[in-house]
Amino acid sequence: MALRRFTRFVISYTLVGVVVAIAVVWLAPELLERQRPVVRVDESPRSDAGAPTPPNQPFTYADAVAAAAPSVVNIYTATRTPDPRNAFLDSPALDDLFGGLAPTENPDLDTSLGSGVLISDAGHLLTNHHVIRGAARIQVMLADGRNAPANVVGTDPETDLAVLKVEGDNLPHITLANSANSRVGDVAFAIGNPFGVGQTVTQGIVSAVGRSELGLTTFENFIQTDAAINPGNSGGALVNAHGEVIGINTAIFSQSGGSMGIGFAIPADLARAVFTEIIENGRVIRGWIGLQVIPEQGGRGVRVTGVLPGGPADNAGLRPDDVIQRVGEQPIQTVRGLLNRITELRPETRIVLGGAREGESLSWPVRVAERPTDLGGDAPQRPPAR
Repeated sequence: MALRRFTRFVISYTLVGVVVAIAVVWLAPELLERQRPVVRVDESPRSDAGAPTPPNQPFTYADAVAAAAPSVVNIYTATRTPDPRNAFLDSPALDDLFGGLAPTENPDLDTSLGSGVLISDAGHLLTNHHVIRGAARIQVMLADGRNAPANVVGTDPETDLAVLKVEGDNLPHITLANSANSRVGDVAFAIGNPFGVGQTVTQGIVSAVGRSELGLTTFENFIQTDAAINPGNSGGALVNAHGEVIGINTAIFSQSGGSMGIGFAIPADLARAVFTEIIENGRVIRGWIGLQVIPEQGGRGVRVTGVLPGGPADNAGLRPDDVIQRVGEQPIQTVRGLLNRITELRPETRIVLGGAREGESLSWPVRVAERPTDLGGDAPQRPPAR
């Protein structure tokens, strides 16, 4: 009797276990799976196209280019070569009749090309002085295909900048950025018209800032970039990743005439200052005292080598071999340092130069005059990107 009760007990609990097992397999099979180890892998965020996108950096710069490109124009210039055999053949009316700027139809017109940047809704644009130097006529082609003649508002050969003006409706324009914020390693785009093929964008980085002593212009503070700059890019825009113009492309360092990854752009801050002076005064007004100087040995100032008779320095009593070490309270150690300090002063400003003559400390009160416009070089000495 006891054996029978034990057997019934075992069978009943066995049946219960079987029923529970069947229920688990049927209703919650995952409880029977072996727990797997978890390995977590962080993946880079990807764009819709599946390409990795670095943090805080756009995968494409199309928006930046689209913001800047409409304001970059092609500039075509024609310089007339008079025909001494017949003045009638040099008539502008005949020139227009036989093709205008086309060099193949009018051999008396030397044509060249460059680029420019529209920076006001009134149609003002910046370009290089060497792009339009000596031009009898200037024609501008906008990115949307419109053509318009351009007039020269003013030029500044000492920075190789020029301001032009075109007439038209709904002209695109772009604001010059604060180029002082440009850093080495920033992405940069050169937009212009290389070799006359049409508007082109090339990419690189800011390779250096504050480049000077290059012999390109009197006042140098170039942004260097490895974005390809070629003939025809002169006067075009150097743009950052936000579509802001940080510089005006000006020249290339090249042994072949083509891009070698060393290009130079005039910073937007300098271009803005020159533009403002030309618009407000018709010219760039700078200070001048009429001196020629060379570096002094040991970096202890600059030595006077020439004094213009009747100029401000001559009237103040400076003589050759005097050493200038200060302008006011500011120490002067280089020729460019003195040049920059004097030219940033307005005419009629009174300053005191400090230095020495034959070892004796001296000071010279000087009244600054306006810098003559014919002192600067007329063309860059290195190959321009024209």
